[in-house]
Amino acid sequence: MEDTRGILHPGQVGRVFELERPPVTARLRVLVASHWSVTWSLPAGEARRSEVLPHPALHLVAERDGVWVYGVPRVIDARVLEGSGFATGARFRPGAFGALVSRPVRELTGRRVAAAEVFGAPGAGLGRAAAGAGDTAERVAALEAFLLERLPEPTAEAELVRTIVDDIAAAPPGTAVADLAARHGVSTRTLQRLFARHVGVSPKWVLRRLRMHDALEVLGSGRGDTDWTRFALELGYFDHAHFIRDFRAVVGRSPAEYAREAAAA
Repeated sequence: MEDTRGILHPGQVGRVFELERPPVTARLRVLVASHWSVTWSLPAGEARRSEVLPHPALHLVAERDGVWVYGVPRVIDARVLEGSGFATGARFRPGAFGALVSRPVRELTGRRVAAAEVFGAPGAGLGRAAAGAGDTAERVAALEAFLLERLPEPTAEAELVRTIVDDIAAAPPGTAVADLAARHGVSTRTLQRLFARHVGVSPKWVLRRLRMHDALEVLGSGRGDTDWTRFALELGYFDHAHFIRDFRAVVGRSPAEYAREAAAA
C-alpha cells in the first residue's frame, strides 16, 4: 500500500496524480529517509488543488524549472495542478541535511531556494541534469549521484539529533521537550540549539507536527472519533479546545470539517 501520510486528500493518488516511492541507495540511507515522485497529466482546462502537510524534514526536489531545496515548511503545501508536470524529491532524515551545508538549516525553514544558491556551481549542474531528465528513474539517479559525491562523515551530534527525532516519532502522547532532553542526557537549551542547527524547527514543533500527522491519518481514514475530548487526549492534548484550535491553524478547517470532507471523498 502506498504511503500517503501527510497527504490531505489521499484519494487523489492514482486519479489526479501518480505517486511513486523509488528505493534509496543503501549508502544514502544515513542521509535520505525516502525518495518520492509525483507526476500528473490533466485534461486541458482542468485544475485540481493538492494539499500536503509536510514532514519535519528538508527536501531536494527536481521540478520543470530546476532543482530546489525546500526547508521545513511551517504551513500546508497547497498547489493547483494543471496540464502536465512532475516533482521528484529526496526527503532527508531530520538532522541530516545540515552536514551538507555550512549554515544552520533554520535559515532555510519555510523557504524554497535554488540548488545553485545552496551548493554553487555543482547545484546549478544538478539543476540541468535532474530537471532535464526524461523520467523519474533518471531524476532520482541524478539526485543520488549528486548526494553520493557529498556523502559526509557521520558526526556524534548529527547522530544524536537523528536518535532524538526517532524517539519523538515513537514517544507516547503527552511527552514534553524536557522529557526528551532528560532521556538523552542534554539540557533543554542544548536540545533546542541542536534542532535549530540540524532540523530547522524546534523539538516542540516536531512533536506537534507528528501528532498532527497522526490525527490526519485517523480522520482521513473514516475512523475519526466524534468524542473530540477523548481523541484530543489520545494525541497528547490537555483538552479538545486546544487540539481543535491547533488543527484549524495548521489544516485550515476544523477536525470535524476535515473528517466530513474525507468521508465524502
